[in-house]
Amino acid sequence: MTQSDPSASDPSAQASFGYRDVPAADKAGMVRQVFESVAPRYDLMNDLMSGGVHRLWKNTLVNVVNPRPGEKFLDVAGGTGDIAFRLLGRQTGSKGPGRPDVTVCDINPAMLAVGRDRAVDRGLLNGLTWTTGDAEALPFPDRSFDGYTIAFGLRNVTNIDKALAEAYRILKPGGRFYCLEFSKMTSPALGRVYDAYSERALPFFGKLVASDAGSYRYLHESIRRFPPQRELAVRMRATGLANVAWRDMTLGVVALHSGWRV
Repeated sequence: MTQSDPSASDPSAQASFGYRDVPAADKAGMVRQVFESVAPRYDLMNDLMSGGVHRLWKNTLVNVVNPRPGEKFLDVAGGTGDIAFRLLGRQTGSKGPGRPDVTVCDINPAMLAVGRDRAVDRGLLNGLTWTTGDAEALPFPDRSFDGYTIAFGLRNVTNIDKALAEAYRILKPGGRFYCLEFSKMTSPALGRVYDAYSERALPFFGKLVASDAGSYRYLHESIRRFPPQRELAVRMRATGLANVAWRDMTLGVVALHSGWRV
C-alpha cells in the first residue's frame, strides 16, 4: 500500500534535506546530527521561535487525543518528552492502571537523554518508557498500541510513507493516529510573510541561542518542503488509515492530522 524505502532498492535514490537533495541512505544520519546539535536548547528555541504558541498546539493535540486510563501510547520523535508528559498529565493524581502508559521512541539518544532528565526532575518515574528507534522501522510488535502521536517529527523522516505504514502496523484495530506538523498557511499572502520571517528568524535564533544557525536553517527548509494538508491526508488513506481528517491551527502554520486503524 506504500512505497518501499528508496535507499533499499536504489542506491542512487535521493531524499530532501532542507532545500537540498541528498542520497536517501544518508538523510537519517544527517538529521541525527542536526538534533544532537540542538538537543540541549531545543525546548527553549521552540519557545523563542513560536512565541510560546507551540505549547498551545501541543495542548490541543493532547486534548484531541484524550488519553484514557490504561491505554498504551507510542510517541514517536518525542525525545524531550513534551507530548509524553502532557499525555500523562491528563490523568494527574492517578496511579498505576489509572494512568495511560506512554512509550517515547526517538532515533536520537541525545534528545532522549534530555527527556529522561526532565522526567526525573518532574518525578515522572512510572508509566514512561524511553526507546531508541527509527520511525521507519519501529522496534515494536504488530498491533501493540492504542494510540500513536508524532509532533514535528514526520517531516524529518526519509520516507514519509514508510513511517505512516509503521504507524498503521503497530496500532491495534481501533487505534488512533495523530500527527502535529508545520503545514501550509490558508492565506497565501500571510504565508509569504511567515515564510520570510521563519527563513530569517530560525537561523538567527539558532546562532544566538544554540550557536548553530545551520541546523535551524535546515529546520526552516524542511517545513517548506513538507506535503500540504490535503496531500498528507491522501497518503494517510493510502496507508490504510480510515476517518482521516485534519484541523488547521494558527491559520495553517500547523495542522493536526488524525486517522483510525479499522
